[in-house]
Amino acid sequence: MTIVRLGNGDLWCHSPTAFSPALKEQVDSLGPVRHLISPNKIHYVHIGAWLKTYPGAIAWVSPGVRERVIKQKMDVAFSADLRDAPPPEWGQDLDQMIFAGNLYLDEVVFFHRKSSTLILTDLIENFEVSRLNKVSWQYGFLLRVGGCVEPDGQAPLDLRLAFCPRKQDARRSLRRLLDWNPEQLVFAHGRWCDRNGAEQLRRSFRWLQ
Repeated sequence: MTIVRLGNGDLWCHSPTAFSPALKEQVDSLGPVRHLISPNKIHYVHIGAWLKTYPGAIAWVSPGVRERVIKQKMDVAFSADLRDAPPPEWGQDLDQMIFAGNLYLDEVVFFHRKSSTLILTDLIENFEVSRLNKVSWQYGFLLRVGGCVEPDGQAPLDLRLAFCPRKQDARRSLRRLLDWNPEQLVFAHGRWCDRNGAEQLRRSFRWLQ
């Protein structure tokens, strides 16, 4: 999970993780939770638990999530849709876009202007080598083969393959990310990048060249 404190003090919570009382205490110390973000149709399962604790929060849904939630018969009340431009609620703090070109997974990406931070979910996975010892050797092997290991992690192989028929669309989206010229990159999986973000972005999307 990535949390942004907006200019008005509200908390914007990207891809909420498993809820716990200890985590709630830490989050509450930062400010009031107002926005819960599902950035793609893989990252949404914990939002229901957060909504029960923060009923005044708005649950924002990315393309494809509503259909998946209905199919899985999950009790999650999404009330607003993420689009290819930021809504007024955070437009002064964050820019956003839907990264185009994937046949199966639309991911909404965000750029926090003040800190020059690009917030991604699965478009780059950058697992720490030191942590691979904590998973099965089969899973660690797949991560290495898939190119999802630091320092040059990238999207997993299956996700990259799903861009093949529409790579031109993906390249246009990548150019827009590079136009933001991020200094930092934050991912849902693995070590984040705290400097030279645009350079890391080019390396991680080398498969699009």
